Amino acid sequence: MSDGKHQEKLIGPFRQLLTMHHLPDRGPVPDSALEIMSDAGILVRDGMIRKVASFQELMHIPSAGDLERDILKNPVVCLPGFVDAHTHICYAGSRSRDYALRVSGTSYLEIARAGGGIQETVARTRAAGQQSLEETLTQRCRRHLADGVTTCEVKSGYCLTVEGEMKMLRAIRAVHDAQPADLIATCLAAHMTPGDFKGTPSEYLRMMADELLPQVKKEGLSGRVDVFIEDSAFSTEQARDYLKKAADLGFLITIHADQFTTGGSALGCEYHAVSMDHLEASRDTEIEALARSGSTAVVLPGASMGLGMPFAPARKLLDSGVSLAIASDWNPGSAPMGDQLLQAAVLGAFEKLTTAETLAAITYRAARALALDDRGILCPGKKADFVAFPCDSYQEILYNQGRLKPCVVWKNGIRIHA
Repeated sequence: MSDGKHQEKLIGPFRQLLTMHHLPDRGPVPDSALEIMSDAGILVRDGMIRKVASFQELMHIPSAGDLERDILKNPVVCLPGFVDAHTHICYAGSRSRDYALRVSGTSYLEIARAGGGIQETVARTRAAGQQSLEETLTQRCRRHLADGVTTCEVKSGYCLTVEGEMKMLRAIRAVHDAQPADLIATCLAAHMTPGDFKGTPSEYLRMMADELLPQVKKEGLSGRVDVFIEDSAFSTEQARDYLKKAADLGFLITIHADQFTTGGSALGCEYHAVSMDHLEASRDTEIEALARSGSTAVVLPGASMGLGMPFAPARKLLDSGVSLAIASDWNPGSAPMGDQLLQAAVLGAFEKLTTAETLAAITYRAARALALDDRGILCPGKKADFVAFPCDSYQEILYNQGRLKPCVVWKNGIRIHA
């Protein structure tokens, strides 16, 4: 504020408030470990949480600034804002034809080998201007915000040229700057070799490492690099030099790993990936290595639902001591639904996750997958990102399997959906 005072706001009361504080970073989480506060409030100062306590106590706390009050009249349950740690929501076009082929019996890999799949989205995204990409990305961000997602990772990877990938990353930055949600950009130029590239996959990755990554770093468009390790994309040997260059430039590494075949997670362990995502094909050997690595396992139930394939072994990952996050994988091909809460609730039912484990996987553990330690928990010093559900008990949220949506969303302490 221009007069030197701090902007303070009291928000509440909440019938229940789950702080997600004092919970383990890795492994199982019993529901008994949840810190549940009744008739609580949140005191926000300059967009950060100053204090979480009884609402009556906060009503009488001395304030050094201009105290506003955001009073809630109906019973609600408060959670940290959701973090979606893996999406592809910057794209153009649709892949409804692919879906019709898949449900008729054609596999994802068969469609990709025939020139469909990602290549179709590449053609449409290349043809779209940056402004068009910004407009559609903004629409998807608004929907995600209404569903409680206050931080969203967004990948490039649908142009697969130096110029096109820069266009995508610039669009992501522009939308991040223009609307309330935090968008965390990831450079996924290593999605697959484009069909019109006149060279080998290794030569394509070398070009991207030499020409694209330094530009991305120079403009500060992304601090993260992803690579798709799979038969239809890149082998571990092809990706190794690319990841070394990315690491040398200071990028955090994340990997599309073990979706259909294994091998990607081993490379992720080698390069100390901050997260390894998918893991549907991971076996005991891969899970044990993941547990030793300290990397966050980001599982993507939306892809399993869209492709009609088994879920990642979430229960086994947790029991092995892995940190588990659940993301939507919202993309035009394998996971067009994009409803993180619904997917998390369904995965929890199939994999027998506790309510605490599922909520941890879309809040503070998802933030950990993005190397963010300032959100996902409601306690002093964290970002004032939180959501309220119109119910009396937190157990109603997953019980309704995505049908119960937030009635209010706050970003940096400001109501942005109500």
